[in-house]
Amino acid sequence: MDLASAFEQDVAIQVEESASASLIQTFAPAESEQVALDSPDFALTQKAASGNISAFELLYERYHRRTYSLCLRMTNSQTEAEDLTQEVFIQLFRKIGSFRGDSAFSTWLHRLTVNQVLMYFRRRSVKNEKTSESGEMPEQTVSGTENPRKMPVLDRIALKNAVAQLPPGYRSVFLLHDVEGYEHEEVARLLGISVGTSKSQLHKARLKLRGLLIKQNEA
Repeated sequence: MDLASAFEQDVAIQVEESASASLIQTFAPAESEQVALDSPDFALTQKAASGNISAFELLYERYHRRTYSLCLRMTNSQTEAEDLTQEVFIQLFRKIGSFRGDSAFSTWLHRLTVNQVLMYFRRRSVKNEKTSESGEMPEQTVSGTENPRKMPVLDRIALKNAVAQLPPGYRSVFLLHDVEGYEHEEVARLLGISVGTSKSQLHKARLKLRGLLIKQNEA
């Protein structure tokens, strides 16, 4: 089990039914042709792009919990995660015609979700603090995270709690790089910062996590 999966199992996945209903109503109230429940994702995206609301609803049922979990990891706020999940699917409804099947739909939606959360951070002016772009910060790993698959359950819980205490900027870089697996070049592009700043922020995030984990162990 990787760290991302552990996070998904640890977080509470509770998107209210009323929120789901209001989201679907946003798309369209009209009836549409029913689709088979086992339809492949790509077939559903094609039908949804043609205006089939049943196909879009089925994609929503398949992926809204996973999307919510990712939003929750990145924001550490249930309310913000619920709002962002709805915003992601509103954007998906608008852009679904641009999905060409070059990658798995889940991968495409994952990137759409990350971009939506990062745009939210930018709107809130929650960015990484400015740091010097000269020199390379040494790569350091928080003790216990070198191989997340071998982390004991209690260590994963401690790490999750520590990550929740990071400043939003540090948390964004740490989650994107160490949890989601993005390279520094991609993190830099997504956050609108330099590669050097991304590395510096990750270094500081790991140092802060180490201190937080030490405090938890001493408590």
